Amino acid sequence: MVTTRISGKDTKAWAQKLASFDGFVFIAAEYNHGPGAALKNAIDFVYRKWNNKAAGFVSYGSAGGVRAVEHLRGVMAEIQVADVRAQVTFSLFQDFENFHVLRPTERHEAALKTMLDQLVVWSGALKPLRQV
Repeated sequence: MVTTRISGKDTKAWAQKLASFDGFVFIAAEYNHGPGAALKNAIDFVYRKWNNKAAGFVSYGSAGGVRAVEHLRGVMAEIQVADVRAQVTFSLFQDFENFHVLRPTERHEAALKTMLDQLVVWSGALKPLRQV
C-alpha cells in the first residue's frame, strides 16, 4: 500500500493560495453519485480560507455530474461558501467523444457565462465579510 503524506509546508502553501482568491470554480467528476475523493480531500484540508467566498460548479458524468455537485453544495454550506445557482454540466454520453475527449456544444457557453456572472457578483458581495 502506498500512502502520501502532506507536510505542514504543503498545507500552508495550499491555504495561502486559497486565501488569495475571492471565489472558486470547482470542476467535479461524478463517481458513484458523489465527487471524487481527491477533490473532497482538498476541500477538507483547510477550513477558514474558504469562508465567506463564492463557488460555481462545472461537472461531468453519466448524468452530467449533477449528483456530485448536489453533494458539494452541502459541503460548501458547511465551510461557509456561498454557491451560485447556475452550473455547467457535461454528459459523458453527449458531450464527450468516446467518453474521453470533451466536445461541448454552444449551449454550454451560455451556461458558463451565467455561472461566471453569478460567481463574480457573489464574490464581490461577500468581500466585506472577509475584511472583518
